[in-house]
Amino acid sequence: MSRMSPELLFEKFIDWITINGVKLLVGLIIISIGLKIIKNVVKHFIKFLEKRDVDVTLRRFLQSLISGALKAVLFIGILGYWDVKLTGLAAIVASGGVAIGLALQGSLSNFAGGFIILLLRPFKVGDYIETGIYGGTVEQIGLFYTNLVTIDNKLILIPNGALSNGSLINYSAKSQRRVDLSFSVGYENNLPHVKEVLKEIVDNHPSIFKDPTPFVGVNAHGPSSIDFVVRVWCKSEDYWPIHFDLLETVKLRFDEENITIPYPQMDLHVRRSDLIDKK
Repeated sequence: MSRMSPELLFEKFIDWITINGVKLLVGLIIISIGLKIIKNVVKHFIKFLEKRDVDVTLRRFLQSLISGALKAVLFIGILGYWDVKLTGLAAIVASGGVAIGLALQGSLSNFAGGFIILLLRPFKVGDYIETGIYGGTVEQIGLFYTNLVTIDNKLILIPNGALSNGSLINYSAKSQRRVDLSFSVGYENNLPHVKEVLKEIVDNHPSIFKDPTPFVGVNAHGPSSIDFVVRVWCKSEDYWPIHFDLLETVKLRFDEENITIPYPQMDLHVRRSDLIDKK
């Protein structure tokens, strides 16, 4: 087979550009304009949902769904404009259906998981959840992944399939939470006095609920300490501020009241043996 000369290749390229180049260029322009139109349509649709006070979780999910669907319609239309034979493409997809199905099994599971989350509402946007080794505030529930933002502002993408089929903890589901803390004091301290100090700290804290009644009591007799447990109720958003505040306040008050806090100690006894040289 004789090789095609460079001149002939150039002529064929010019012929292809002449016949198809304009259509290719027009198609790319349509895609560019179409993406901007889709962006505006989705933006106005979201504003419409906001005016109707639709839940933010549903709004963001619909945003991903509608944006993806409109883009798919746009690209299918462009393929038709470029005379790409979709029937042939469908035949190829059908012939490789099993392989493609296996390859997309995880994606389809995540897609279905997104609808399950949206239907059952185990959490919503703004909730703080913990699943496995990950924890963070839900930023968005997408078509395939849920976005979590950690306390130190890292983004974690978790597949919806794993979230819908696995166990998770939703720390924001209830409006109230209980703060449980333990404080150890030495055996030489006066226990009624320690209990009175702890109750005074709890009763004077403005964010701790009076009902349910706070609980302060002896929890255990440790090897070197008496352990007190403090259990108080508060709003969910006040959990960590109260947690850290009580730890600091109790230490300062214990110092003022001369209440000792034990720490690990070891008594070392040295025995001296006098060696007597026998002559």
